[in-house]
Amino acid sequence: MKTPVLIVGGGPIGLALAGDLGWRGVPCLLIERSDGAIRQAKMDMVGIRSMEYCRRWGIVPWVESAGYNRDYPQDCAWVTSLNGYEFGREPFPAPAAEQTPPQSPQKRERCPQNFFDPVLRRFAESSPHVRLQYETELVDFTESEEGVVATVRDTRGGKTRTIEADYLVGTDGGASTVRQKLGIEMEGPPALTYTTNVIFRCDNLESLHDKKPGYRFIFIGPEGTWATLVAINGRDQWRFSLVGDQSRRAVDEDELRRAIIRAVGREFDFEILSVLPWVRRQLVAERYGSRRVFIAGDAAHLTSPTGGFGMNTGIQDAVNLSWKLEAVVKGWGGPKMLPSYETEQRPVGIRNVAEATDNLKRMLSPRLTSPGAKVFDPGPQGDAARVEFGNRYTEMMRREWYSIGIHLGYVYEGSPLIVPDGTPRPEDTVSTYTQTARPGSRAPHVWLADGRSTLDCFGKGFVLLRLGSSPPAVRGLEHAAEARKMPLRVIDLVHPEAEKAYERRLVLVRPDGQVAWRDDHEPVDPLAVVDAVRGA
Repeated sequence: MKTPVLIVGGGPIGLALAGDLGWRGVPCLLIERSDGAIRQAKMDMVGIRSMEYCRRWGIVPWVESAGYNRDYPQDCAWVTSLNGYEFGREPFPAPAAEQTPPQSPQKRERCPQNFFDPVLRRFAESSPHVRLQYETELVDFTESEEGVVATVRDTRGGKTRTIEADYLVGTDGGASTVRQKLGIEMEGPPALTYTTNVIFRCDNLESLHDKKPGYRFIFIGPEGTWATLVAINGRDQWRFSLVGDQSRRAVDEDELRRAIIRAVGREFDFEILSVLPWVRRQLVAERYGSRRVFIAGDAAHLTSPTGGFGMNTGIQDAVNLSWKLEAVVKGWGGPKMLPSYETEQRPVGIRNVAEATDNLKRMLSPRLTSPGAKVFDPGPQGDAARVEFGNRYTEMMRREWYSIGIHLGYVYEGSPLIVPDGTPRPEDTVSTYTQTARPGSRAPHVWLADGRSTLDCFGKGFVLLRLGSSPPAVRGLEHAAEARKMPLRVIDLVHPEAEKAYERRLVLVRPDGQVAWRDDHEPVDPLAVVDAVRGA
């Protein structure tokens, strides 16, 4: 069997990569050793940039209708128990009521992995260029100048076979076989916490306590922050996380049941659906692959879920790598094209993983700086202590809840595929985000007169925007792209807001939606610009 791209791992990153390659017309084969069923949802928030990609793929309605109760409030609250004291909360509207921010045509969406993976699988399977093979595991592979030969095994029958591929991508999780066989080490602290997740079912849990409904509850006791509870479907399923420390220890079902009862603050009936012990880590791969073999998602970076950056960073990996694989498979990508994947995405991984760990430290801060015994006492003095502690904790936690800068403000600084324009790099912020068309940045969103976003112009091939009523001619760039067989569309925009957002009369946007070059005039050497952005 032969395929241009072999993807190892059928989680959200592998499925997104397969779907995007198929959308681009690049044949690929994905293998996954499991049956694809999700028994523990490891993520539940599809970030705003990931939703912009879903918009590009035409699957936003699938995400919105995947199964989460979009009328369920999304407040985050910190409590002693659901029947105890509430220290504070950050109110958020239900997903159906949340508005899009001015910087994007989309907003984040609550869609846990047990809902999101089937959406991405449906997207991938909708392309005739994509083949998915479940219950198939990677045994070994060899890489040569000509390609990759992988040995795979049917996990049911045990039969082995070989697959020849031009390129192989490991999206096979934190224990990645692909990464290990490449000999790539992970850098960072080995363990932040040992945590145990429990998915349990309880109808109408809200009737068993006196707190307003919320998406996430953080439980704080005399020992500090000890557990969290998340509404995993907004109806009857909940994910309880017993947050340990850096010591590994076994937690049996009896202890977990007692912990859940402590969190709710009363005895009640519930059904445990699954239990998953896991290690919270802050690790990034020392490199993202070799000449023909790459890693993405958890195989490349492992992060605390505090902030919801893990899968969303992996989706960025997939989109960044996908168009570059298309470029080399179709023959117009140069020798710097695929190496630029690591150059661009590894700094993003380091940045996002570090921010997630800082979020964890803030969440767990009551372990180090005790809120004091008074916050657990009844009466006026206890009330005053709870208000004082709650205000401090609420203010501190806002950085995690408001993180649009992390999702949209990443910059591919120093990439060989980006042509700098001499302007200074914008400040890297977390809770705020100012759009910019500076090369290396995400191309700005502006609503157009026909109801489309400028982002709807991007995705397949390069797009050269000519802005204003009398933009420069671009025949040199068109001819250079044609000579190099690089796909290029020219779009004229006479739109004051877009002209203000993009700041130059000519802006070249890559297939992944990042600005590659801009100027007020066509370059003196158009071929040099085209060769730079296509990695030659």
